[in-house]
Amino acid sequence: MINHLLRGASWARDALRPHAGKTARFEVFPLAVTLTVLANGEVASAVTGAKPAATVRLGPGLLLRLAARDESAWREIDIAGDTDFASALHHVARNLRWDVEEDLSRVFGDIAAHRMAETGRAFQRWGGQAAENTARAFAEYWTEEQPLIAGARDLEEFGRAVDQLRDDAARLEKRIEQLSNRR
Repeated sequence: MINHLLRGASWARDALRPHAGKTARFEVFPLAVTLTVLANGEVASAVTGAKPAATVRLGPGLLLRLAARDESAWREIDIAGDTDFASALHHVARNLRWDVEEDLSRVFGDIAAHRMAETGRAFQRWGGQAAENTARAFAEYWTEEQPLIAGARDLEEFGRAVDQLRDDAARLEKRIEQLSNRR
């Protein structure tokens, strides 16, 4: 699958070619995959026992954030080893995209592929909207029904009360200072 994507992206193969022969280990608990870059810029399973030049570690939660295209997640990937090689891997992983519609069109034709891809995109939008609605429902429940977190209105009231208390304490301090100076 990875090589299928690489074959459709010459820029990605060009980025990996200078690292031919190097091995990278990708660890996503509980799985680990070790791949070696070939001379043509594609990859193959590494020989058993091959020492990785770079190791990339991701937690399951981080993997989900990357799949959801959370840009901040890229900064949290744990990468160790050859920095040039790791940088090339990072660049390829971040920018390599699968043109699903193109692959489907080879099997089903252009019109059917377009409709299938559009259905997939609609399903993805629906899933995102459902997740957002669920999060809002939980937030409302936890702020209104079962107060576990504070609502915006409550936070504003608390902020005003803290400001008022600070001002009152400052006035009291000044008053005490004035009374002390009179003696």
